[in-house]
Amino acid sequence: MLTYDVIVVGFGKAGKTLAAKLAKAGKKVALVERSKELYGGTCINIGCIPTKTLLVAAEKNLSFEEAMAEKNAVVKRLNAKNYNGLKEATVDVIDAEARFVSDKVIEAVAGDDKQELTAETIIINTGAVTNTIPIPGLATSKNVYDSTGIQRLEELPKRLGVLGGGNIGLEFAGLYNKLGSKVTVLDALPVFLPRAESSIAALAKQYLEEDGITIHLGVHTTEIKNDGEEVVVVTEDGEYRFDALLYSTGRKPNTAPLNLEATGIEVTDRGAIVVDKHCETTVPGVFAVGDVNGGLQFTYISLDDARVVYSYLEGDGSYTLEDRKNVPTTMFLNPPLAQIGLTEKEAADKGLPYAAKEMLVAGMPRAHVNADLRGAFKAVVNTETKEILGVTLFAEGAQEMINIITVAMDNKIPYTYFTKQIFSHPTLAENLNDLFVF
Repeated sequence: MLTYDVIVVGFGKAGKTLAAKLAKAGKKVALVERSKELYGGTCINIGCIPTKTLLVAAEKNLSFEEAMAEKNAVVKRLNAKNYNGLKEATVDVIDAEARFVSDKVIEAVAGDDKQELTAETIIINTGAVTNTIPIPGLATSKNVYDSTGIQRLEELPKRLGVLGGGNIGLEFAGLYNKLGSKVTVLDALPVFLPRAESSIAALAKQYLEEDGITIHLGVHTTEIKNDGEEVVVVTEDGEYRFDALLYSTGRKPNTAPLNLEATGIEVTDRGAIVVDKHCETTVPGVFAVGDVNGGLQFTYISLDDARVVYSYLEGDGSYTLEDRKNVPTTMFLNPPLAQIGLTEKEAADKGLPYAAKEMLVAGMPRAHVNADLRGAFKAVVNTETKEILGVTLFAEGAQEMINIITVAMDNKIPYTYFTKQIFSHPTLAENLNDLFVF
């Protein structure tokens, strides 16, 4: 049996960060990853980075083949960079699937080869996997893909169906529409983007449809099957036929391969590993970070989990999950839709004393310079405390501007500060001056 100070299971953002930092702090560290294609984790290999690379390639009007080649080159480069980074930090990278034998013993399996590893500190960072909902034929029909498979197509589908109208589904809808597919989104929900400001959700739907994407809401799928190479989606309202179908029905914590039944590690009803404010599981010395612990499924949340665990292991433990503040999000539509905090409806439902204001991008000088008048800004503020309650930015560059708001909210800077802030010109950010005048 090989003995380490720290074993990390999974090469995700939190895992690789902790492995490198703890190794540099003098610990003997092993990182176990079952797939060389996932060095660096989901984001770099099958998530944020490849999809955004494809979006940029599509916006440059590259062909489908050129866009895929560009994506593959970027992924290969960053995959190798992550592997080399850990090797330079003297981390033992073990290519194998990890399963628990007991609380502090892991069996690493690679084909017929098996070896046992043990450590007083074990960090689980196995991420999330596609949630396959029980629709007859979904798992067995040809030309049906999850968000990973849809990135590996060799030919552009002429007709692409997207099952699910959440972040993943809509981002791929916009991407493949730009690449040249005829895209149809089928969403079971009756309301489009229910967690967004309703007025801005309506704008987003309008723009997607103007771009040529068909969106059907309240669609209940009963079966998926093939007619030759076609994918047939059978619903309560009729059939839809596609050359390929993407199902984007969410992701769930990836715990199944871990054999947690052999340990005292508890999981929730939804399959997430239970953790405390230090990301420690119900087994002392075993931690779960990133998507696997049931938190928000974002790379930057995984990174923040790493800060929490490092503070506990190598610091004074003062930074915990309880210290996490406001979390910005961005949906990479055209234009991007970024938001943080409460919507107006949520503020009203909480009974807060609030005011809300919305401004169309079309009234902003920089938008005319950019020749892109689509989008809107919206702010919700507390009229008594002067705190910013929430902001939605639907515009080119929103993914960058939202971080300005995050800093302000985290530091409780009153919204009135923005009315006097000096911004460079001409920019879209300078319109925050006017957004916060109530």
